[in-house]
Amino acid sequence: MVNPGQPLDKVLADELAQLREAGLYRSRVALDTNQGARVSIAGRAYLSFASNDYLGLAADPRLVEAARAAALHYGVGAGASHLLHGHSAAHDALEQVLAEFVGCPRALVFSTGYMANLGVVTALCGRDDEIFADKLNHASLNDAMVLSRARFRRYPHLDLDALDRALERSTARRKLVATDAVFSMDGDIAPLPDILRLCEKHDAYLLIDDAHGFGVLGVHGAGALSHFGLRSERVLYMGTLGKAAGVYGAFVAGDEVLIDYLVNRARTYIYTTATPPLLAAALLESLSIIRSEGWRRERLRELARTLMAGLGSKSFMMLPSQTAIQPFILGTTARAVNVSARLAEAGILVPAVRPPTVPRGSARLRISLSAAHEPADVQRLAQALCDIEP
Repeated sequence: MVNPGQPLDKVLADELAQLREAGLYRSRVALDTNQGARVSIAGRAYLSFASNDYLGLAADPRLVEAARAAALHYGVGAGASHLLHGHSAAHDALEQVLAEFVGCPRALVFSTGYMANLGVVTALCGRDDEIFADKLNHASLNDAMVLSRARFRRYPHLDLDALDRALERSTARRKLVATDAVFSMDGDIAPLPDILRLCEKHDAYLLIDDAHGFGVLGVHGAGALSHFGLRSERVLYMGTLGKAAGVYGAFVAGDEVLIDYLVNRARTYIYTTATPPLLAAALLESLSIIRSEGWRRERLRELARTLMAGLGSKSFMMLPSQTAIQPFILGTTARAVNVSARLAEAGILVPAVRPPTVPRGSARLRISLSAAHEPADVQRLAQALCDIEP
């Protein structure tokens, strides 16, 4: 029990010490360079498999130039929230292009994916409603459920029979199913058509968090809806713009009434300053590149094949994934941290992912592939893993 007379810094220091003892303490490093397949930290060069820059666009000169030109025109900051004259023509153009790209009537740009999920869920659901969520969903969806004050049930990962039964039992006024499209630590893809059929069967709505599929999956990288050919008024689609798109922000797409409702009711949209217009301009350039340069997505598929081939007999330690996220399962926290550290000594960055981010006993290396990698880079990683891990 905590002694109520203890200073707060002593209480917090004790908790941090416990995290260190359990191997769960986290700290930051500062990059000396731009994001990319090769980075520098404290003057040392590394081959990096630690970024969500899946298409290698974060430092693309064309995006930099688009941002520079927009900064000269709009300045650096938006200066106000969207509803108080912080909404620029660049924001407006981006929303129109995003809606058309993912095949929805309208889109709404948010500052982050976290804010988008909180905004949507808390706007749509309250005390009389019920939310059903995959147990491996991103933390932002879990936090959104709690903040909404709705009842919520988390079903076992991809267990649609359990979801079907839970929906059948529900007597809620409004039912919302929330799921990642691509699960951020496993790299697997949710069976969205089957989930949508359950929503139709039980009169529920479906919120899809496509943070890791947008730009990577689907025709021209249009994301999970395109990947599965889904179109439904029951679907609310969220995509992020700081991963494959290489910039920053997020958006929600859906029908006209939904977006109009969120403009008026999503607190994380209403009560925050709009993102800088220069980012919207950079994103318009990014979307053009994503559409036209399909080789980037093909490169990701090629690199995934190269990794599996290079691991040989150790490929069984990989979770099956059709995406840029390639998890290498090591089990214990100590083992994952040790292998990550030894890779870093060899000049290769691959983060160790530990509980509570992943379930206990499934600590792993989260290998993130990028179109900026060359096959030789992946071969080097595979060989290092074979040499390090007994």
